[in-house]
Amino acid sequence: MAGDVNRRGFLRLTAGTGAAWMMGTSGIGRAVPSPTAEILGEADARIAKHRKGKATLRVLGPDGQPLPTGTKLLIRQTRHAFLFGCNIFRLGRCRTPEDNTAYADQFAELLNFATLPFYWWSYERQKGQPADDRTDETVRWCRRHGITTKGHPLAWNYVDPRWLTGTPEEVMQLQIERIARCMKRFKADIGIWDVVNEATHHDRDETKRNAPLLTEAISRMGVGPYVRAAYRTAREADPDATLIINDYRTDPTFEEKVISQLVDEDQQPLYDVIGIQSHMHGGYWGPARTWEVCERFARYGKPLHFTETTLVSGPKSASGWTTTAEGEEQQAERAAEFYTVLFSHPAVEAVTWWDFSDQGAWQGAPAGLIRDDMSPKPVYERLADLVKRKWWTQDTVENGVDGRAPIEGFLGDYEVAAEQGGRRLSGRFTLAKDAAELAEVRMVLA
Repeated sequence: MAGDVNRRGFLRLTAGTGAAWMMGTSGIGRAVPSPTAEILGEADARIAKHRKGKATLRVLGPDGQPLPTGTKLLIRQTRHAFLFGCNIFRLGRCRTPEDNTAYADQFAELLNFATLPFYWWSYERQKGQPADDRTDETVRWCRRHGITTKGHPLAWNYVDPRWLTGTPEEVMQLQIERIARCMKRFKADIGIWDVVNEATHHDRDETKRNAPLLTEAISRMGVGPYVRAAYRTAREADPDATLIINDYRTDPTFEEKVISQLVDEDQQPLYDVIGIQSHMHGGYWGPARTWEVCERFARYGKPLHFTETTLVSGPKSASGWTTTAEGEEQQAERAAEFYTVLFSHPAVEAVTWWDFSDQGAWQGAPAGLIRDDMSPKPVYERLADLVKRKWWTQDTVENGVDGRAPIEGFLGDYEVAAEQGGRRLSGRFTLAKDAAELAEVRMVLA
């Protein structure tokens, strides 16, 4: 048999792409490219190697018998395995009902991954009264649209909850209990978590000013013991969850102060994913720096998530940020380039944009994929061209002998459609990594 059935009801196929980055290479069989032209010039080849797979389907009719030789099969991708996401903080909270509809429709059309807010100071404004109902509502919407959810963050000393009091030890105990509560409460709904956020520079001036109690609790305990306690608690609360360590620092400080400390007694990592913020309000990284950051953190042998990506579409003046036609074209060009580099690097498994709309965007910046009035910017269209067209598979093949049909496509979920005796048939499968095999797909009446 060629696989199993995943939680969305898709037959999971495995395709021989491998994970060469875990073996200390970039999977292209030679020295890592560094010049921008080389990184971009070889991106399509890397994408084909790491983001596509091959498999052979054996397509059976509702009666369990192979479809006749020569039956035309429409193979249509329905979802990427790679996570293309954004925070979804404004869902249902835009200025007008029309804005809410446009926000939701365009989000669901492009993306398959959503970051939900768990900022303690706003999530639990009154002690013991967390905003779980709002989260439940967003989770239900995401489930209806096939969107994977992530919680962000469970621990971040950016602002103290206004009701928080106690000694450093008591404050830390409340923080640890909060991690356990949230993960247990949403265990069935949210499987990916930014557990600790920005621990590398936890004691910078703004955290001391805005979160004196949490900051002092971390300082008193020590960063290493703090992150280890947080991740052990998270793992116990949900052993199957994917746990991310997230930071805005991309220099060795993140490695030395946090990543190297977040291990157990046997020096095994207590985290599953390294989260990298890439806010570029002050300037575009470019392909060379982006690639270098990927290579720096890929050597830990863990997947990488680019958790917070910002590229603005206009300049900042004394009166604030403004989106411009020129800025929007530049934003689109740079975003397409940035995503191409990330999608081509085998260690990267997700990229999350920050924010979806200019309406209510962080720092008031024109950082959205859509404008304040909810119309799509060029960046939305460029990413749609990549995510839903260039990096998307739709093909028609013919059944061969014994119902067999070889396929090749981008990793993800698929539908198969066919006609037999005037009846429309459909089936589903997932094309995934590691070792292609023959798989049976049982068709049903559409």
